[in-house]
Amino acid sequence: MAIQPPIVQPGDTVGVVTLGSPLESEVIDDRAEYLASMGLNVVLGTHVYDWNGFLAGSDEERANDLMEMFLDDEVDMIIPTRGGVGVAGILPYLDFNVINNNPKWVSGYSDITILLNVLYQYANIITLHSLMLIDFRATTPNYNFDAFFSVVSSDDMGGEIVNPPEGPALNGQVPGHVTGPIVGGNIVSFTGTLGTEFEIDTTGCILFLEEVNEPMNTVYRYLKQLEMAGKFDDCLGIILGQCSNCQEAYGQDYEDLIEEFFVPLGKPLITGLASGHGTYKAAVPIGATAQLNGDDGTITVMSEN
Repeated sequence: MAIQPPIVQPGDTVGVVTLGSPLESEVIDDRAEYLASMGLNVVLGTHVYDWNGFLAGSDEERANDLMEMFLDDEVDMIIPTRGGVGVAGILPYLDFNVINNNPKWVSGYSDITILLNVLYQYANIITLHSLMLIDFRATTPNYNFDAFFSVVSSDDMGGEIVNPPEGPALNGQVPGHVTGPIVGGNIVSFTGTLGTEFEIDTTGCILFLEEVNEPMNTVYRYLKQLEMAGKFDDCLGIILGQCSNCQEAYGQDYEDLIEEFFVPLGKPLITGLASGHGTYKAAVPIGATAQLNGDDGTITVMSEN
């Protein structure tokens, strides 16, 4: 069973790091101020403002910032500023034994999902597919904050993952029910680690996927690569989030790809989870055991305590 990190309470400290692409300093400062206004202390990584082309400093510098946050007893939770690209580059520099001995919540989506899954696979800690620093602003829906804090601030993270009341309900597209740990996140990020020691392991797991800003012919390419790598054969069931701002191509849309890749598997399938790059972001604990019920379209996280 994976380790659930300690709860985060008002007055606790959040370590902010930039692990992939850079973010403007004024945006970092603004979002950090908003996070602090929610009753949390904020400390910034040494290289949080670094800007080196499309990366925020070297791979080793970004990895060192993350490790320093795990080693700092005053830091209770770690939040990346954004995703972008380049998160895979920090992985060889991480000490997973140290991380295992100092479990802390790490939250994010987009390219950060590479890290979330690797921390589960190599350090056996539960991570959270949820908010990043860029999301801490007044325009973020309350649903997102409620979902985030309901996990990181509770001894018992068990319960049903639901879409916001104003959004569509989850859709049980293929019936059946399975129980296993949830893994997954951003589609394109995972294709970039295939063939490496850090590729996602879906064996015996519930696979969750989402994507953004890609035309359907490109999404097809990514899904075909994951399919040929055996990731769909190895998993127990599938949860699909949105393909946010993904454009039709050659007359095909996202639903066509779902029908081509996932429905024929015959595995329990739920679609339409509000998550990741969409406006509404469900909090999906990576590594936590869940029950997926394709009969009634429900996802229930089991208590780890």
